[in-house]
Amino acid sequence: MEKAKVYFTNLHTTYDENLTQKLARLITTAGIGDIDFEKKYAAIKIHFGEPGNLAFLRPNYAAAVVKVIQDLGGKAFLTDCNTIYVGGRKNALDHLDAAYANGFSPFSTNCHILIGDGLKGTDEVLVPVEGGEYVKEAKIGRAIMDADVFISLTHFKGHEATGFGGALKNIGMGCGSRGGKMEMHSAGKPYVYTENCIGCGRCVKICAHDAPVVTDRKAFIYEEKCVGCGRCIGVCPTDAVIAASDESNDILNCKIAEYTKAVLQGRPHFHISIVVDVSPNCDCHGENDIPIVPNVGMFASFDPVALDKACADAVNRQPVMAGSQLDKMPKVHGDHFKDSAPATDWRVGINHGVKIGLGTDQYELIEI
Repeated sequence: MEKAKVYFTNLHTTYDENLTQKLARLITTAGIGDIDFEKKYAAIKIHFGEPGNLAFLRPNYAAAVVKVIQDLGGKAFLTDCNTIYVGGRKNALDHLDAAYANGFSPFSTNCHILIGDGLKGTDEVLVPVEGGEYVKEAKIGRAIMDADVFISLTHFKGHEATGFGGALKNIGMGCGSRGGKMEMHSAGKPYVYTENCIGCGRCVKICAHDAPVVTDRKAFIYEEKCVGCGRCIGVCPTDAVIAASDESNDILNCKIAEYTKAVLQGRPHFHISIVVDVSPNCDCHGENDIPIVPNVGMFASFDPVALDKACADAVNRQPVMAGSQLDKMPKVHGDHFKDSAPATDWRVGINHGVKIGLGTDQYELIEI
């Protein structure tokens, strides 16, 4: 396969060009204008940051991307899907509150925010995965699949389960509905944490397969009847229904790659990763530790696999930040992400993305 072009710029500025202007120049040079945006809906997938976390991308970056798309005639919106875990983004209302609190609003970004999988994380589209080995039909947020063009704007950072959180993680996991996230994280079926259960029966009403039952004011899920759609998780008012979260990290990475392919296949897409504040863990945490390496720069490509590989290579060339989590770990793998999170191997997701035709890990780095 021909090498993918990955464009890069460092974080140095001049009196004539600030960082957001430089980002606009980067993505323009990388060819975002080759996409026909005229009167097209353009979904910009971004992580708004879990409340308490301060490592997420500032909304100024999103505003710069929005302006480029609008100048090209597109109708841009920012989007993400609800989380499967209990936190500040588990439903659309809380999710929007978190986005606004972290500075994302129509006033700061000049576009609207749509939560991709609806109020309770159950508004999804079943999307066939071409060549999928682990996923045959991905459960993707409906608003994301309704868009004509897909753009990912990613904060590249470490991740405790996938090695790093890059474009594939932002797209694959981020665009999955609550049921989709359960499918990626879980080999098993959801279960009921009875201490939180109030016996309301909403899980019983939403299930088409009679898997949940309520006995003595507590719910129970028959695993043999459950098909793993995750709708019971979305409707539970007390977060008593919990995903198993027992999938291996290698298979999790593979499923994320297959979900990414489901999101991207059949429509124009473009990808941007900003490698700053490279925290050791995901922005889904309600906190962030100090970065594991110094800030690197901004990257853009039409190929999300090549983009992730280029960003990972760039991070691995950086010195370890003194006092960081990585600095305190044994250096035995020759890889910052593997040393920071020894239980996972980020290369599995890259290799699987290549295998299923999502992209290539061979790239030409073009610095501007």
